[in-house]
Amino acid sequence: MLHVLVVSYTGSEKEAAPFVRDHVGYLERHHADGVFLVSGQTVPSSQGGAIVACGVDRETIERVSAEDPFVVNGIATYSITTIEPGRVHPALAELLSATAASRD
Repeated sequence: MLHVLVVSYTGSEKEAAPFVRDHVGYLERHHADGVFLVSGQTVPSSQGGAIVACGVDRETIERVSAEDPFVVNGIATYSITTIEPGRVHPALAELLSATAASRD
């Protein structure tokens, strides 16, 4: 399964600034464990960010998103869309199958 996580600020970027370092650590941790494939700020950045995650079920990604320091500190909320891929680019298919195999 793939999950598209949209991170929306509940206030301003300025209000989020004190929590950016911890948020980046959170992102790095989940990139390192293979759950997050892509993450980045929206354009414009004042809206928040987005993450593409894989290899875990919906319940797990909901738990992971609730642990984001932005969420814990009331700076952002998550919207999660779960996708069961139907058609996938060959390069991405290889990555997704490798991620799924490492979780089995």
